[in-house]
Amino acid sequence: MAIEIRNGAEEDIAAAVNVISTAFLERPDIPRIVTAMREVWDPSRMWLAWDGPTACGTFRSWGTEITLPGLGRLPASAVSAVTVLPTHRRRGILTQMAAAEHRALRERGEAMALLYASEFGIYGRFGYGPATRSATWTVDLTRTRIPGPPEDGGTVELATPDPAVRDEVRRVYEEWHPSRVGQLRRRDFTWDLRLGLKEEPWGDTWKGWLALHRDGDGRIDGFARYKAQPSWEGHVPKTALEVQELVGLTEASEAALWAFLGSVDLVASLKAEGLSPSDRLPWRLANGRAAQLSDLGDGLWVRLFDVPRSLAARSYEREGSVVLDVVDEDAAGGRWRVALEAGPDGATCATTSRSADLTLSVAALGSVYLGAHDLRDVALRAQVDEHRDGALARAAGLFRTAREPWCATFF
Repeated sequence: MAIEIRNGAEEDIAAAVNVISTAFLERPDIPRIVTAMREVWDPSRMWLAWDGPTACGTFRSWGTEITLPGLGRLPASAVSAVTVLPTHRRRGILTQMAAAEHRALRERGEAMALLYASEFGIYGRFGYGPATRSATWTVDLTRTRIPGPPEDGGTVELATPDPAVRDEVRRVYEEWHPSRVGQLRRRDFTWDLRLGLKEEPWGDTWKGWLALHRDGDGRIDGFARYKAQPSWEGHVPKTALEVQELVGLTEASEAALWAFLGSVDLVASLKAEGLSPSDRLPWRLANGRAAQLSDLGDGLWVRLFDVPRSLAARSYEREGSVVLDVVDEDAAGGRWRVALEAGPDGATCATTSRSADLTLSVAALGSVYLGAHDLRDVALRAQVDEHRDGALARAAGLFRTAREPWCATFF
């Protein structure tokens, strides 16, 4: 029997949750998840694969926007819950679901798709490229202290999450994410989950502490969420604090929150997962060697669908021009031929009939789009062909940014 791909409906959520949990080797409370997901999932952005009456694959997305180099923003599709039952692998089901979502994405007018990859080798063939990096930082507080900012009248306080506090924390994030390259707009309902105001249907409900920073005028301009892993050795406290999120609108608020976390009694170390490997945390320490980097890997993946719009929307730290022949099986004719004129004040990008300086895959372009990677490095694995001497180095210099982009929102 042929596999049918169709949009989901509310009555399909239970089937979708069953496929997702099976594919990810989980056995959660499915009825509880279904009840919660009915409130937040958009069935029009959910694709299911059906083998007769049996759901055998899922592919979901939600709408967001991403902050680009130069701090422009574009609408994007955040892809998640991409699964196929183990009984239905190697039958082209993922390819069919991706094609359906990609057609819908274009109709919605979103410029790109974003995802986190459960396995590295899956998504390159669909045009996605790893565009940011993620890592864990661990600070040994027995070897250093974390100085606070110069006295500015600010204060740090602990807060019990409630709807008013939630709204303040959400406001801080909504002011912050447009000012940081690679950050995303979040869905409103996630703040109740992040602060433990609602039960987490997929796992444990958040139970931690929330620290708020107020500036000299009393306005909340930063927050940190954290948990503890209590431990004692030989009657000596060795507790580790898990820093789950720290956002500051100013350098002073960010520094004050790190200093506060580093001063909590009974704590021997801080552990912060999902940070940028180039985070400034070691530079905040009196002894930078007390910060250790681990779990370095790929973070957010990017797949461009409107190449001219996407390239024109960001700025570039150097001036230059290049004609790119972007191989993209989803594009008209299987490729984009675009001329990019770029600089710090902005860029123009339009289709052209001029001969290309460089041919590259759309996945390679996604990997360098936010500025985290050097195109010459990407070319070691992805398809990149140089047609004019120096074109690869010139393009690499255009796309790279001095500050490494980073995404704080996992989905």
